[in-house]
Amino acid sequence: MYIHIGGAYAVRMSEIVGIMDMENTSTSWVTREFLRKKEKEGRVITTTPELPKSFVVTGEYVYITPVTAATLEKRWKLWSQRTGRKE
Repeated sequence: MYIHIGGAYAVRMSEIVGIMDMENTSTSWVTREFLRKKEKEGRVITTTPELPKSFVVTGEYVYITPVTAATLEKRWKLWSQRTGRKE
């Protein structure tokens, strides 16, 4: 199953490693270095030009999205409740 993460992007739920809040996590030098490294590797995708609120980490890419981490979590939980699956 896929989760819509903003713009024209949807990510397979089974590929998601983490959903991070941009404001709370980007203050850490470890997170900034991680994002810098992924950007240098060409593995960062910005879903829309809007102000970023979270980023979604998969095994291959990092998606910068204007959708809040809380909203993405709600979408995930809603899908899980409807299907009885946790993928």
